[in-house]
Amino acid sequence: MGRGSGRLRILAVVLAAFAALAVIALVGFRTTTHPASPATIGVARSSDEMEASLATPGPVVVETVVGADWEVPRSGLINLTHPEAVRAGLEDGPEPIQIYVHVLRHPTRGTFLVDSGVERALRDDPENAAVRGVVARFMGTDAMQIANDTASVVAREQGGIAGVLLTHLHLDHITGMPDVPRGTAIYTGPGEAGARNLQNMFAQGNADRALDGHVPLGELAFTADPSGRFAGVLDLFGDASVWAIWVPGHTPGSVAYLVRTPDGPVLLTGDTCHTAWGWQHGVEPGSFTADHEQNARSLAALRALVARHPSVDVRPGHQSNEGPRRPSPHAAKPRGAPHPALASLGARLRRACTS
Repeated sequence: MGRGSGRLRILAVVLAAFAALAVIALVGFRTTTHPASPATIGVARSSDEMEASLATPGPVVVETVVGADWEVPRSGLINLTHPEAVRAGLEDGPEPIQIYVHVLRHPTRGTFLVDSGVERALRDDPENAAVRGVVARFMGTDAMQIANDTASVVAREQGGIAGVLLTHLHLDHITGMPDVPRGTAIYTGPGEAGARNLQNMFAQGNADRALDGHVPLGELAFTADPSGRFAGVLDLFGDASVWAIWVPGHTPGSVAYLVRTPDGPVLLTGDTCHTAWGWQHGVEPGSFTADHEQNARSLAALRALVARHPSVDVRPGHQSNEGPRRPSPHAAKPRGAPHPALASLGARLRRACTS
């Protein structure tokens, strides 16, 4: 009797454990536990109004700063099963990319950062950086060649930083946040912080550390685009100088920014498109993206915008779009075959954390 009841208790524990894992897999983990609340900036407009504003130069100066040079698998950056990629003969392999922080200088609103670059500690004190441990190893942060840490970028702005506009919350876009002064306003797309998936169980702690001590995230309040081209459009400062465009797909709250400068409009795509090749051929990201179909629609809408306004300077999420760029279709593949369990873990980590 005792032995049988013992087996039943063990079975009950095992079943409870499997049930708990099933719930975790179904519900997933939030991107970050950092608090979020509705943003107080941004006026909902139509994409017609946005496009009408592009006929005249604007007041905002945009500087794109290279935080670091890096390499990640091409299969994450480009959907290699897309007919265009197959036709080009693209194969997986290491693809060189860069980590950016875009500095927007508005004459009256002050200086804003789009994305956050790279934390100084990631180079100088990696064991105490926000992104560290097993996640940093799987991301390959030790291979980053850091050129301009965010602390240095912030220090040179005499008037300080008025806010940070995050295209999304993947770790390679928020790793510079520890170098941003506390109290600085931070903005994300709708539902970005609360988006849930199983992969976030690896990344969430790192995201929380990157945002630790900062004010709650301000979630931009998009409404449906009356013109029907995008999920939503906001006139960020109410003067038609900086436009936030909701482009869900890569993540649920992904945002692109269209900035009117004295030299013409600049489009910061975020990771709706990672690469020059992806932009030029209309191919959405690969395994790093959450929803391929939605990402492809958002990318097509951005490319259609630029087709209507060819003067737009397009800056993809991780490569320069200047001049033709073609990934080598037969780039060297990583040596050795990892254990399948490690390969699966690595894929989950890369999808949760990068690009």
